Amino acid sequence: MKIVDVRAFPTSFPLPAGGPRLGIGQAVKRDAVMVKVTTEDGIVGWGESHHGRAHTAVAKLIETTLRQLILGMDAFDTTGINARIYKYQLASHGMGAGCAMAMSGIDMALWDAKGKALNLPLYKLLGGASRPVAAYAGGVALGYQPPAQLIDEAGPHIEAGYRALKLRVGDTVKDDIARMEAVRDAFGKDMAILTDANIGYSIDQVRQVMPEMDRLNIGWLEEPFPAHDHHLYAQARGYGVTPLAAGENHFTRYEFTRVLEDGVITIWQPDLSKCGGITEALRIAGMASAFKIPIHPHSSMTGVNQAASIHFLAAIENGGYFEADISKANRFRDELGSTPWTIGADGNVRPNEAPGIGVEVDERFLEAFPAIEGPGYV
Repeated sequence: MKIVDVRAFPTSFPLPAGGPRLGIGQAVKRDAVMVKVTTEDGIVGWGESHHGRAHTAVAKLIETTLRQLILGMDAFDTTGINARIYKYQLASHGMGAGCAMAMSGIDMALWDAKGKALNLPLYKLLGGASRPVAAYAGGVALGYQPPAQLIDEAGPHIEAGYRALKLRVGDTVKDDIARMEAVRDAFGKDMAILTDANIGYSIDQVRQVMPEMDRLNIGWLEEPFPAHDHHLYAQARGYGVTPLAAGENHFTRYEFTRVLEDGVITIWQPDLSKCGGITEALRIAGMASAFKIPIHPHSSMTGVNQAASIHFLAAIENGGYFEADISKANRFRDELGSTPWTIGADGNVRPNEAPGIGVEVDERFLEAFPAIEGPGYV
């Protein structure tokens, strides 16, 4: 089953005024890169490469260098394709994170194609079962707002079945604490509360907020600092017992090796559209499993990534939460393709049963929503 074509589609849609504000700024649009792989048998696989805030550049890399490297290779040989891209592009002078994101979408599309060729859902190809996967309400939402409004936003998600919420922190310490307290008071001690600073904290702010997170039994503090600030993570570890989480901006197993050696970040969050793909995520999860480290993958923009993440979680032994994107009017989740997942009354999701990833992509959407250049946050 040889690869005969590889195409990349950078796509965007603008956010209405007043889009969510995070630790990294105000969101003004959402971007994604969809990857389409076609085999000689006419089978089409779809994957998502994270946009890396440079979606047209990532797409160009896919359609030029990486496409030329893998055309004619066996679509079943995801290990060999990964190794070839690593050898000739990623390992030396290879654009680093950009290449990891580009190859992620290709790899995901290949797994989708393999599932379709064999008429098997992805989780079965990966050695998993149709088991329930716990989900938390997260995505680009539950962010900076007065506590009463935050409770109003969270309420419908609790009613839908979610037993866990992820709050955006990285604002002011005072306001962050007030929001966490309000959610804990409103939904009780059994609600799992997770937090994500989106690199918005200083080390002094973490020193102030960590004891309060301990008091409120917060499940984790995610990305208080950029991924490469290893010394700050090590310093923050001494300020409390709330676990530190990161990984969405760590690329390939080689960067996770440093995380493992440091022994500071104990919640790992690789993104299947960023870390190198499903093939690489399986290696990262395997490495983590030897040390009983849980994997809670970060979700990217589209339903394709999100559905693939559920398959992945159903197939690894150290799988944790699925990050359910509950952002309002996410066209990539709701309109780009068929329904990627559904939350159950028990707070769980299950992998799709259709062959491959189980999300059919509508190419008319990609035509209707071309790339918008410029920064996604201001």
